[in-house]
Amino acid sequence: MKVDWSPLRRELARLRAADVALPIWWRDDDAVRATPEFEQLCRLSEELRMPVHLAVIPGLAEPTLAAAIAPLPYVLPVAHGWRHQNQAPEGEKKAEFGHFRVDASFDLERGFSQMRQLFGKRFIPAFVAPWNRLSDAYHKPLADVGYKVVSTFSPRETVSSAHSLITINTHVDPIAWRGTRGLVDPEVLIARTCQNLSNRTEGKSDATEPMGYLTHHLVHTPEIWEFSRMFLSELLSGGGYEKSLSTSIEEIP
Repeated sequence: MKVDWSPLRRELARLRAADVALPIWWRDDDAVRATPEFEQLCRLSEELRMPVHLAVIPGLAEPTLAAAIAPLPYVLPVAHGWRHQNQAPEGEKKAEFGHFRVDASFDLERGFSQMRQLFGKRFIPAFVAPWNRLSDAYHKPLADVGYKVVSTFSPRETVSSAHSLITINTHVDPIAWRGTRGLVDPEVLIARTCQNLSNRTEGKSDATEPMGYLTHHLVHTPEIWEFSRMFLSELLSGGGYEKSLSTSIEEIP
């Protein structure tokens, strides 16, 4: 795959010249079981020596996944909703926890408990909202259950909610969900990333939020796998440094 990385390299250099740090993290959604695609994800994580935060669907997760993760230090399990079922009112965009419902707190409790049972201390108490949509009404129930981090998509507006949940979102998604479901044009992805970096350099967005790369291993084409390897390598070689959610939690006052 031929990609012109020069715009990204220039923007990374500009970030370094401004002495703005670039923490980065990697999130991969919709894990349920150990599959060949999961194994490929793990190999890429090991090759890059960069942890991948595996967003596991608690209500659907199989014990084989926990067994596969156990010997893999680079794979960090986080919770991805409860069963990733659309609970949005008719006519609204898909969401599992995007609108109030009376049984939602019970689902949050079950999800947290299931993740603890499957992964023990390996489970990072971070909640990844299905479809990247989360109502503010669930921040208190999430905190009450024991979650420390919430994650959706796009630059965060505030570091933490009134209930001390820290927000750490993702910012770059290589999949063309509304089109071919293949790789978004690399030039478009690089341009979006450069804008994100520019906003950090110029103080238009929170430069302390780790910049998140979002993948979905179960639906990757060969081009998405290859771009992901190259893109993350460029960030790491250009001054970015991996920062796990567990480290971010430790920094919470």
